[in-house]
Amino acid sequence: MVQSKVQAKRDSQPTERPYTEADTPEFRKEVAIETLILHLLALLGLFPRFFSWQAVGVAAILYAVTIGLGISLGFHRLASHRSLKVPKLLEYFFILCGTLAAQGSVKGWVGYHRMHHRYTDQAKDPHDSKKGFWWSHLTWVMHRIPNEPERLRLTRDIADDPFYTFCHKYHTLLQVALGFILYAMGGMPFVVWGIFVRVIVGFHSTFFVNSACHMVGYRNHDTPDTSTNCWWVALLTFGEGWHNNHHASQFSAQFGTRWWEIDPVWWVVSGLESLGLATQVKRAR
Repeated sequence: MVQSKVQAKRDSQPTERPYTEADTPEFRKEVAIETLILHLLALLGLFPRFFSWQAVGVAAILYAVTIGLGISLGFHRLASHRSLKVPKLLEYFFILCGTLAAQGSVKGWVGYHRMHHRYTDQAKDPHDSKKGFWWSHLTWVMHRIPNEPERLRLTRDIADDPFYTFCHKYHTLLQVALGFILYAMGGMPFVVWGIFVRVIVGFHSTFFVNSACHMVGYRNHDTPDTSTNCWWVALLTFGEGWHNNHHASQFSAQFGTRWWEIDPVWWVVSGLESLGLATQVKRAR
């Protein structure tokens, strides 16, 4: 019933124009190969040689730091929407955490997300859910986004920031450096679980927001798009799954607005605010 309502909402949304072959951007074979290799490397975690409970614990901690503090708080609520303000060193810490999530460069992530809100469910939406689950979830990253000039225009506020530029330029080397640290701490099990397994789980968890949260779930708000609230995505992403709430009030730092809508990152923001470390915190209408 819920899914049929979402589909009806999807069908009612107009597109800018009918899709044509030109709407499918250039395929990036190298990204597809890298994605496949990462998935295969993550499977090493199933072998006893690369497994230890300490490695699982390290992966869980890094997952919370990179997806919770990094992607949800740093890349999304702080950098993409400026939903709060924190001291510069703390902001840079969150951006570094998000960079170590290995979801691409910070300027790309922020730019594509701002484009998503600008053109939700339209041809210029980088992960337009109308093109199907797999496009919005995974294969869009394997294609070159054609309106790159607009992404650059939408990220002018962070374009010249030296730390953002450093993380943007060296995001792969930073992940390699983390890998060496993990190897020194616990050998290959720490690398396999702390890098490969953690990155793939975080990758799919975050991208369920693009796919599942436009296809299944419930809606608190009648927004002009197909965004939904999906409880299991919210659990995986520390609150990001309350996506319909977010589309209804995109500049709010609070995503969960009902008592059962668990939003751990909002709890962190509230804690920082109580300590005087977060100011100009925007709340849901």
